[in-house]
Amino acid sequence: MDVIATHINADFDCLGSMIAAKRLYPDAVLVFPGGQERGLRHFLLDSSLYAYDIKRPKDIDLKAVKRLILVDVRSAQRIGPLADVARRPDVELHIYDHHPADEYSLKGALEVIRDVGATTTILTQLFIERGIVPNADEATMMMLGLFEDTGHLLFSSSTPDDFRAAAYLLEHGANLNMVADFLVREMSPEQVELLNDLLKSTELININGVEIALASASTDSYSGDISTLVHKLKDIENLNILIAVVRMEDRVFIIARSRLPQLHVGELLRAFGGGGHAFAASATVRDKPLAQVLTEIEQYLPRFVQSHCDAQHLMSRSVKSLPLTASIQDARDLMTRYNFNALPILHGDGQVAGILTRQLVEKAAHHRLHKIPVAEVMNSDFEQVAPTSSLQELQRVIVEHQQRSVPVVEKGTLVGVVTRTDLLRYMLGNTSATEEGERQQLERRGLQTRRRNLDRYITTQLPAQVRKLLQQLGVVADELGIRAYLVGGFVRDLLLRQKNLDIDVVVEGDGIAFARAFAAKVSSRVREHAKFGTAVIIFPDGFKIDVASARIEYYDSPATLPRVEDASIRHDLYRRDFTINTLTVALNPDNFGVVLDFYGGQRDLRDKSIRVLHNLSFIEDPTRLYRAVRFEQRLKFDIGRQTERLMHSAVQLKMVRKVGGVRIFNELKYILSEAQIVPALERLNHFGLLKIIDSRILFDVGVKKMLKAADQAINWFELLYTGTPCRPWLVFLMCLLDRLPVAGLRKVSRWFAMRPNEKLVIVDELPQMAGLAHKLSRLLRHQQQPTNSDLYHWFSPFTMESLLYLMARSEQEPVRQWVSLYMTDLRREKVLIDGHDLVQLGLSPGPEFQRIFRHLLDGRLDGILTTRADELGWVHEHVLGDRNQADQNSSVDPEPQVN
Repeated sequence: MDVIATHINADFDCLGSMIAAKRLYPDAVLVFPGGQERGLRHFLLDSSLYAYDIKRPKDIDLKAVKRLILVDVRSAQRIGPLADVARRPDVELHIYDHHPADEYSLKGALEVIRDVGATTTILTQLFIERGIVPNADEATMMMLGLFEDTGHLLFSSSTPDDFRAAAYLLEHGANLNMVADFLVREMSPEQVELLNDLLKSTELININGVEIALASASTDSYSGDISTLVHKLKDIENLNILIAVVRMEDRVFIIARSRLPQLHVGELLRAFGGGGHAFAASATVRDKPLAQVLTEIEQYLPRFVQSHCDAQHLMSRSVKSLPLTASIQDARDLMTRYNFNALPILHGDGQVAGILTRQLVEKAAHHRLHKIPVAEVMNSDFEQVAPTSSLQELQRVIVEHQQRSVPVVEKGTLVGVVTRTDLLRYMLGNTSATEEGERQQLERRGLQTRRRNLDRYITTQLPAQVRKLLQQLGVVADELGIRAYLVGGFVRDLLLRQKNLDIDVVVEGDGIAFARAFAAKVSSRVREHAKFGTAVIIFPDGFKIDVASARIEYYDSPATLPRVEDASIRHDLYRRDFTINTLTVALNPDNFGVVLDFYGGQRDLRDKSIRVLHNLSFIEDPTRLYRAVRFEQRLKFDIGRQTERLMHSAVQLKMVRKVGGVRIFNELKYILSEAQIVPALERLNHFGLLKIIDSRILFDVGVKKMLKAADQAINWFELLYTGTPCRPWLVFLMCLLDRLPVAGLRKVSRWFAMRPNEKLVIVDELPQMAGLAHKLSRLLRHQQQPTNSDLYHWFSPFTMESLLYLMARSEQEPVRQWVSLYMTDLRREKVLIDGHDLVQLGLSPGPEFQRIFRHLLDGRLDGILTTRADELGWVHEHVLGDRNQADQNSSVDPEPQVN
């Protein structure tokens, strides 16, 4: 007798593979060696269409079995009572499976083992190879198995062969509606309760620097489809590695899922009698309480979690150091400038002579030993490591020798430093993850931070051309032997799913050389700024990429522009304004799309918080006060409590006035260009940042009302699509400065160093708008209706910004209508005849032409003249006619008249 069987707790891949195998072995009996998952049980019970005669081991004579065909399994531990049958010498064993081998794997006379997402895929491939055509029912059941094991072809284990197999089954009648009905089922109340228990119990543990989620639950009744609940839990919490342990009745079920190569969950669960793949595995444990299983899992994990981290992955490059001859004061200055707690001291040949800590420096300074050489106090009893030194070696050096900093040396040369903080970050992990996206451990540098791989974000959110450019940037960086990173708002907005194509790239090396090399590859040009080590790659269509060398900044005094030096990416990010802007994405092919988060930026994105990196941030650069408000309002975040306190402190210390007005003006422009102006200005007013511009600025109900009216006016104007440029921020600035006298406006314009066209609006036109508004109000009070030509001559001398400000300033609807009439109609009116026509009529060019054209324009505006003929007629009547009449009067009475 031939028997087709699968593993206990069978799923749809088991059933689909068994049905397919039946076509290869038509006389075989289908046998489930144990129970089935809940979804499969429902399928077998609910669908009479698929009522196959599937038996249990007790229903057949096991001694009569001569050939055993195993599908989706080859481990003797997972086939229940059929294990004894499989080991009999008189039984021919055939195996079709996609699981990796384990110590309990059986050896078959025929084995078809392939690395695909589902065993159903293997059987489908055999159908294709042998020309076997499934009917629609068979294709549907096989598709059920394929879709379940590959997560609808979305799991990372899915292969191109799985897609080809699905296409083949679909072509042969697979019913996707039926597949959806049975694979996407609502959870029962018991499952909902169990999932809730798993959610509540989930805790994160860190093993060898890898974060693992461990969840547990207990129930006295059996609930099927635990694997479905685990998938839901993994997706809800966005976990890279999840181990769920559930006690049901007298058994404990373990379901493990992993996205990271650091943990092969199949190998882990073999220790519990189970098995599976590197990314998905399960086990069933009997006769052990839940607590004991959880304890054993935590005990086993360190054996199976592989750390690929060594010194070169953790170290910071571009190390700052001092020579033996440097003084204590030199060391003190350097440590203060770069916020270092330890420095390597070097011999003249570049070899490390010792380590100097901040504590030693401060003690020496306390004893007024500022001028003595650092060689006198440095610690020369230290250990150094090689770039390939293991994590354990680093731990030993830091703990046993109590070294705050460990030099990393290659061929006698200092190439990096690993600090105690670096090691702790890696070993203990970091809680700065966001709620969305995948997180992934880097196998290269930067492992001390929490990471996510944004490859999916890059694929789904960015245009194909931009994705290609990012990949090309990484390839060029590899060719040059340097590291390249995306930085700034582009990364932040990518995580927030907001559109932003302003690409900023930082390289650990020569940014200009990198830009040149990349531009040569993509036929673009480069605009270089050698002084700052930056460049702009400009494409033929105008698209730009900004490139900079990784650098560190320090300030000689508060509120001054910083000095800049080359540094590592970590130090480069430390000079950024807020944590949410310190996120960076690796571009090199070996870790393309991986986020490095050194300063908790992902945590603050999750918490929707604006936080500075250090307490002197606003002292060093007071323009960050305005940026904090701008980001808070744009992103709808909140300024953190400590950051807000520091903002108030910086304002009280009057730091902003030490910054040039140009920089403040630029920040104010950005704020006035945001979507929500009033809330942002309210926050600036709350911090006293408006009074810094001019103490007479009032931000009261009237100004808020004017700003909202200005916003409406600007929106109306932009919807007209007139083609006339307008600077909305300038309209809002006019509203903000509305109460200032002319002297105050001049003072502000000087401090801001406004351009001539900006100064024209603020200093000249803004005061005139008050007089014009008064004139228009007086007309309304006297119920006088101005002519169109009046309106034209009143409004035409002013910019669009001033007229929109007038609309916002006026609370009288007729005034707004008059401005609207001018903008939409009157300002476009033109005279049809020109100077050539006047010359042909016998007139000589001169000032008179201007008077004539003004009269003609007035006539057109007021509806008196509508055609070219009307204009020529008016000239004949009022210019030539008057002149002829004057000539006639002169000829009749040549004597001069006496008044």
